[in-house]
Order: sequence, then structure tokens, then C-alpha cells
Amino acid sequence: MGLVETVKRFFKRSTYVMTNQTLSQITDHPKVAVSSQEYQRIKDNQRYFSGSYPQIEYKDSNGRLTKRDFNHLPIGRTAAKKIASLVFNEQAEIKINDDEANTFINKTLKTDRFNKNFERYLESCLALGGLAMRPYVDNDKVRVAFIQAPVFLPLQSNTQDISNAVIVTKTTKVEGNKNKYYSLLEFHEWSDDKYTVTNELYKSDFSDKIGQRVALSELYEDLEETAELQGLSRPLFTYLKPPGMNNKDINSPLGLSIFDNAKTTIDFINTTYDEFMWEVKMGQRRVAVPTQMIKTEYNQDGEKVTVKREFETGHNVYEQFDSGLDEAIKITDLTTPIRADDYIKAINEGLALFEMQIGVSAGMFTFDGKSMKTATEIVSENSDTYQMRNSIVSLVEQSLKELIISMLELGKAYELYKGNIPDMDTISINLDDGVFTDRNAELDYWLKMVTAGFAPKVKAIEKTMNVTEDKAKKILQQIATETMSATNQVRSDEDIETYGE
Repeated sequence: MGLVETVKRFFKRSTYVMTNQTLSQITDHPKVAVSSQEYQRIKDNQRYFSGSYPQIEYKDSNGRLTKRDFNHLPIGRTAAKKIASLVFNEQAEIKINDDEANTFINKTLKTDRFNKNFERYLESCLALGGLAMRPYVDNDKVRVAFIQAPVFLPLQSNTQDISNAVIVTKTTKVEGNKNKYYSLLEFHEWSDDKYTVTNELYKSDFSDKIGQRVALSELYEDLEETAELQGLSRPLFTYLKPPGMNNKDINSPLGLSIFDNAKTTIDFINTTYDEFMWEVKMGQRRVAVPTQMIKTEYNQDGEKVTVKREFETGHNVYEQFDSGLDEAIKITDLTTPIRADDYIKAINEGLALFEMQIGVSAGMFTFDGKSMKTATEIVSENSDTYQMRNSIVSLVEQSLKELIISMLELGKAYELYKGNIPDMDTISINLDDGVFTDRNAELDYWLKMVTAGFAPKVKAIEKTMNVTEDKAKKILQQIATETMSATNQVRSDEDIETYGE
């Protein structure tokens, strides 16, 4: 059976027979090759990214245990967003030497608003440690699904890339008056040029449990249990992760968040910021009130009753003390000035340490109120930020090329694309690093290289215009043709008669 038919049979009714397999977590599945510690690390990254912190418990002036929200800075989200915007933006361009493939891909990506979506999901990749992209067909159009780290787990991998993985899709369904939580496990396995997709459905009464395996038809009427695809040159999905070794688990193929090794610093910054905000809010006013202070009340029989005065609930302003004296007792104001300068200095020191730990240039997040570095100073070619960006860009370019190949192969399987499948070397990704690069300086550099005979013109065109080598050759040929034509136009009749055409 050909690739077209096997892909189209992917969504047919299953002949699945129910089993009694039950899973507490996705890592309990025998096929999943990720430890529970790695999975928990990803969930912890998600907490830092979203800024989900538990409430603070404290005792108020009456000694009652009280809770309040934890004030924090969105450091994880800010860092991921800023770096993602430096790596990729809507001005990014994808070019393929094959005109038919180039037209199909650019039209498809534009229709799917890929550039806008990818920049957004790149934040998730940097914050959570990875991102998978998988093309699919919807209404005769190829689209791209973004699969975030918490629902993408490897099955097997080699030293270069993840070739087998499971994708988890969560669905909630109301049955009676109770919510039922379904988890569809989509196993993608690649072996000897044969691509197999296996679907398993699990049902649970609890949102944080995978539950018991049930029939696919319970939720997906036309989903087939297993589909074998042949003729693909690579897995349907591509996996992108931040650069660097996973030092949390050196055997794990999953990537690290950009702030995985800076969580203690984030905790320090947030704790300091929370104390600062609380001190400002409460004014850190402290008033010493003797316990001898009472208010007098009378009962129905006219008898005097003494009742201790209590303070306003939720406030920690007042402190009781026993002076041991019966004479007039004074209320003493113990308020001290707010330590704004000390807190701000501590927060900035924490931010400077955070910059060093994630590998960006000093001054990218800190601001002392006196001077601010320009964008050119922060992202100059020799800066840490520029070097970090280059490392991420190389991985993004490779991942996008793999995605393009998969999109073309899937489009061809559904007969939406009838052209050739290009080689990756013919695909050019322009991520527009104009923020970092002085175009005039770059042009001057390559002009000097060509003039000195240290580089060919084709290389100079390739680098300055960010095109493929084949495209650069065509541009050079076009320049030579136009130059020859212009030269012929200004030659005199005597010159032509003397030297010929």
C-alpha cells in the first residue's frame, strides 16, 4: 500500500480491544524513556514560567495564621520572551531554490500565520527546555502543530536527535455530573525507514492522573489504533531544544530551560522583591502596645468585665508587651524607615547574577537608574547575548529545515503538493539579525576580502545577502550580464570597429 493510502487510513475507525493497563503518570508507560525526575523538572519550569507561586503564610499582630499573595517578578517569562524576540520575528524569511516548493511552503506558512505563532512558542521552548513541531492536514491545507515540553516525551533517541516520541493530548468530557479526563497517547516510532503511529486512549477521574486504558472509539470514532507510513525520509515531527548539555540528567535527550540552572537566583530575587513590596505596603510600621491596655465593659448585672483589646485582623503592625508596671504606660512607635535603596540594590545584584547564569550580556535586565546601555552595546558582535543568539539560531534553522521537508512530504502524501522534495542545503533561513549586525561594516569587510583575493565574490554575496550558494551564483551571473550590457551601450562606434563586438 502506498504512502498516500496509509496516511489517509490514519483516521479510520479502530479495531482496538480494551486492556486493563493503568497509568498514574505518563512516565509509568513502559515505552517512555524519561525519568519521573526529568518530567517533574519540566513541570517545575512551567511553574517558574507562569509565575505560579503558593501564598505566603504569616502571623498577624493577634497571632492568627494569615495568608497573602506572593509578590514576584516575571523573570522566567521576561527572559524567554526577550531572547525569543532576538532570535525570531515576523520578518524572518524562508527561501527554497526550487520555485514550486518555495511557493508551496511560503503560501502554507503565511496562511497558517506560522511566523507569528513560532515566535510565541519559541518562548515556551526556551522556558521549558524544548518544543516539537508536527505538520498535519486540515481542510486540504497543511498546518503546523506546536507541541510543548510537558506533553512531548521521547521513547528512544540517538546521540544526535529524538527519532521516537509520544505526544499527549488532554481532553475533558462531562459524564453525568462528573468530569472525566482523557489522555490520548500518540506514539511516533521510526525504524528502518518505516514510520509507525500508534494511538492509546486513557481515562481518569482525576486531572493529574493518566488513568485506565479504554477503547479509542469512546472518544474518537474514526481514529485508527496503528498506522504504518512508508516513503518518509524522516520523522513527521521535529524537536527543537535550547543549546547546551543537560547537566540535570546527562543521559536525557531533552533540553534544559534557559533558567534551569538559575532557579535559586530567581528565588532570591523574588523573595527580596516580595519583602520589599510588603514593606512598602505595610509601611513596616511597628507600634508597641502594653498588654495592660484593656477596655472595660459591663454585663447585664452591672458587674465590671475586663476584655483584652484586639487588633485589626490581617495587620502585623502592633506588638504586645508586658511592662510589669501599673502606672501610666506609653504606646511606643517603633517604626523604622523603609529600606528602599538596600532592597533595590539587592534585586539588581540578583539580576546581574541571573544575567551571568543564563549567558546574556551584563545590563540586559539590570538598570541602576543612572545610565542605561544602548542596544548596540548590549548586542554587539562580541557580546555574550550575540553568541548565545547564534547558538540558538543554528538550532532553529536546522529545525525549520526539517519541518519544511516534513511539510512537503506530508503535502505530497495528500496530493496537495506535486513537486520535488528539496535537499536541506537548498533551503535558506533568514532570521534577520539586523539588530546585531552593522550592515555597512559587514559589507565593507567582505569588499576588502574580495579585493584582497581572500574570498570569492559568490561567498561575499552569500554572506551579505544571506542567500544560498546557488542563489548567490545566479545573482553574480545576473550582475555580470547587466555589467556587460551596460558596457556595450556606452562603447563608441570606433571602439567596436577596432575591438569588435
